[in-house]
Amino acid sequence: MKKTDKRKIEEFIRVDHAGERGAIKIYEGQLLALNTIKKDENLKEIIQEMKSHEIEHSNFFDKEIKKRNIKPTKLLPLWDLFGVGLGFGTTLLGKRAAMLCTASVEEVIQEHYANQLTQLEEDEIYLKKKISKFREEEIMHKDIAYDEGATKNGPYLLLDKIIKTGSRIAIKISEKI
Repeated sequence: MKKTDKRKIEEFIRVDHAGERGAIKIYEGQLLALNTIKKDENLKEIIQEMKSHEIEHSNFFDKEIKKRNIKPTKLLPLWDLFGVGLGFGTTLLGKRAAMLCTASVEEVIQEHYANQLTQLEEDEIYLKKKISKFREEEIMHKDIAYDEGATKNGPYLLLDKIIKTGSRIAIKISEKI
């Protein structure tokens, strides 16, 4: 049986742990804006539902971090701050920007998870199954975001590029630190 490199597994779990926690923080920022400044009960319900999936994903990776004795990224407090700020800020810009934030992040994550799935060997079948399930849920979130008005037209294209670049940078850093 072919085995997955232990360092690779540690990187995967560390970055996935940080990413799922980051998604929760983005949704918390969005909900903060929706509870204080922007009132949209329908959007609030949608975000709360997506957040519940991210909590499930985060809990799984939190258990894996502990079980495998992997150090989480040292930058979690910074990612938390950026996540809440990104969620809050995009929601202040309006529903389209809030939903684009979700769509942009999920597009990066679905690509990230697909890349991980190609590198996992038979010795990590359970991890592979979980990442595959989570990827499907992230794709569902992206689809919901587009159904709810996310767009890359006009100035939203720049916002999409900024969010995706930031997400990719956070992934690279979190794999190592």
